[in-house]
Amino acid sequence: MLKMTDDKAPLTQAVVALRKQGVEFTFHFYGYRKDAVTRAAAMEVGVDEHIVVKTLIMETGEGKPLIILMHGDRQVSTKALARQMGVKTVKPSSPKDAERLTGYQVGGISPFGTKRKLPVYIEETIIDLPRIVINGGRRGFLLELVPQGLITVLNPTPVNAVR
Repeated sequence: MLKMTDDKAPLTQAVVALRKQGVEFTFHFYGYRKDAVTRAAAMEVGVDEHIVVKTLIMETGEGKPLIILMHGDRQVSTKALARQMGVKTVKPSSPKDAERLTGYQVGGISPFGTKRKLPVYIEETIIDLPRIVINGGRRGFLLELVPQGLITVLNPTPVNAVR
């Protein structure tokens, strides 16, 4: 595990977006694994999987894309999310669409500095955590920050969408 302050971070669009807003963070590298990504990241970085926040790209039944941020050890209830958004359905985007919309490779998608500005929803309990670990814009690269930093940059809509 390598944990460093933001001045030595790789220059991803996520890092650029956080620096632009003056958000402090540290970062970690870990060995990316396609399966059990949040579990592997949490184990290697030495944190509880609950504070690892995954960035999921979804779309409404009308085809409107969005980001939902969820605890690493929880799943999204698409029915609950759709109900709270006031739409009929929400479903995961295809990997190809997720990459096209964000400019990031699947497994390295960060909610910060996306190619296209997307509405962001956040599981409300993430806001209460003392700190979070979230993808930094490339596979195997995580940012650690306080949730307020995420709120400052993304202005997400809190939802209760845990399945």
